[in-house]
Amino acid sequence: MATQRIIDFINTRRPNGPCMVLDLDVVRENFHNFEMALPESKIYYAVKANPAPEILRLLASLGSSFDTASVAEVEMALDAGATADRISFGNTIKKERDIARAFELGIRLFAVDCVEEVEKVARAAPGARVFCRVLTDGAGAEWPLSRKFGCVPAMAVDVLRSAQQLGLESYGVSFHVGSQQTDLAAWDRALGDAKQVFDALAKEGITLKMVNMGGGFPTRYLKDVPTAQAYGQAIFQALSKHFGNRLPETIIEPGRGMVGNAGVIKAEVVLVSKKADNDNVRWVYLDIGKFGGLAETMDEAIRYHITTPRDGDVSEPCVLAGPTCDSADVMYEKNPYPLPISLTIGDEVLIEGTGAYTTTYSAVAFNGFEPLRSYVI
Repeated sequence: MATQRIIDFINTRRPNGPCMVLDLDVVRENFHNFEMALPESKIYYAVKANPAPEILRLLASLGSSFDTASVAEVEMALDAGATADRISFGNTIKKERDIARAFELGIRLFAVDCVEEVEKVARAAPGARVFCRVLTDGAGAEWPLSRKFGCVPAMAVDVLRSAQQLGLESYGVSFHVGSQQTDLAAWDRALGDAKQVFDALAKEGITLKMVNMGGGFPTRYLKDVPTAQAYGQAIFQALSKHFGNRLPETIIEPGRGMVGNAGVIKAEVVLVSKKADNDNVRWVYLDIGKFGGLAETMDEAIRYHITTPRDGDVSEPCVLAGPTCDSADVMYEKNPYPLPISLTIGDEVLIEGTGAYTTTYSAVAFNGFEPLRSYVI
């Protein structure tokens, strides 16, 4: 839901064109909810979700650590006030010179998922800590992460063994259960895999210390999602089940769950039309689409909640599309989106739950449209 602060900002400032407005009070509340839900876990905010400096400064002041995907994100976290020991370079695909630069900036915690990446870290960041990412199936996630990252548990053992042999500290295991994960049992399966790696290496005299349990914590779109407290209970039960009384250090990396519900996109109806006189499906075109920040509507994976000034009028399903000259710029067609029949050109709509993975997905100037503007209040 749009907070009153966001609504007041839009009504008084009247920003021109599509924009994302984010309320820091919601981010603060989300951070405290994660702290209460998993008090023994360190919070590493996933910077890629929304790297607005105001968000990073707030989280740094609250004691958050940061999961970064590039040297630029490392520098953003440092600029926001985080110390290097609170920053993880969590991308498993890194140029060696970027590893070296991060090491120069004080970063000592790196993600890997293959021996080749370990070799790069060993050369560019000698003595650093590494954790190996293990593949998960992503079942239950609305935005699964496929097989691009991670390796099977048996290979993770080889990867961490080689890291130790090359003078690195084999520190732990990570996984990601898929973004917008609504299955509370997903962490149980992944923690079982992590324990396999811990046990196999313990037999070789290598003691792992940390499990990075990744992100996946959802925000509310059209459907209700479990609370942070529910995730915390399920995860703690799974940790206890697999690790008993010898719990490892744990990290969580909320991104969407930290900022998603804090932001709202204001957009405008540009056109309402049909494709034939006897066509009973309207097309509604907004001044924002996939290339303007709504990339997660790809395959209609994320279905945002949209409010209009005509809510309460009779609605019917319509095709929702963006403004660019690209046929892929259609958000919802296979599963049309219900909107009021009275909705018309010039009406402003609010797309809720858009604080994460919108501004950073916005194209620089595709078709000459400027990137999605961001206001943090």
